[in-house]
Amino acid sequence: MILDKRYVPYLLLAPFLIHFLIFVIYPLIFSLILTLHKWNISMPMQWIGLKNFKRLFSDYYFWISIKNTLYFLIIHIPFQLIIALGLALILNQKIRFRGFARALFFMPVVVSGVVISILWKELYNYESGVLNRILVMMDFQRIPFLINTKWAMPSIAIMATWKNVGFYLVLFLVGLQNIPDSLYEAAEIDGASNWQKFWHITIPQLNPTILLVVILSSINGFSLFIEPYIMTGGGPLNSTLSAMLYIYKQAFFFNRLGYAATLAFSFAIILFFIVTVQKKIIEKEN
Repeated sequence: MILDKRYVPYLLLAPFLIHFLIFVIYPLIFSLILTLHKWNISMPMQWIGLKNFKRLFSDYYFWISIKNTLYFLIIHIPFQLIIALGLALILNQKIRFRGFARALFFMPVVVSGVVISILWKELYNYESGVLNRILVMMDFQRIPFLINTKWAMPSIAIMATWKNVGFYLVLFLVGLQNIPDSLYEAAEIDGASNWQKFWHITIPQLNPTILLVVILSSINGFSLFIEPYIMTGGGPLNSTLSAMLYIYKQAFFFNRLGYAATLAFSFAIILFFIVTVQKKIIEKEN
């Protein structure tokens, strides 16, 4: 039997559609239904309407997790932009071992987040960590990187920046290589300085890349889980309790799956609002 050519496109799309329905649409619909129920897996779901959403407004730890996540983003995004763009500008030049340097910076991206977190946890150790040993050798006081509420989240943000900078470095390199040389040549003829060329040519031309980096960094910030889970467990005093970690604790520590689903949808709405504002601001600046 010869298959009608009209059905070939649908046949080729079928595996993707089946995968999309089973692993995206179904979990999304089920999670939305779950927000209206109380469920702890061992018992049948109990309809409670909008009580899960009402609980958010009086949940102290919900607001703490939002504050911590936003604090992480305030530190992480500027660091990520400045370091990734600076490295991209350097590695876009004709220098020796350029290919090796690019691969070296990208390596942390492909290494397991668990391994990276364990490594940095040891580096940050108050008594025996390498960083504090170096500080002591230089006659400085030890820094309580992970055991002080003021230092814990910035320490995790610095580590996350180090881990992800290689990925954003590649994005900036692609953006830089797509800028026409004719723009710089025209600027040189007009007597523009290097700073003027950077500010009036490079930055505007990189605007779509900057927007992409900011959005992806924001999404990664709201997905922050492995680092605080392994390095601090959300402490000290919940100072590193991220949005994703709080969802995990509600779902698997307290078996409140309905409330965990509500948290997930709420954080998704907040993230959508933040990304929309970022997009408007960056496009306006452009």
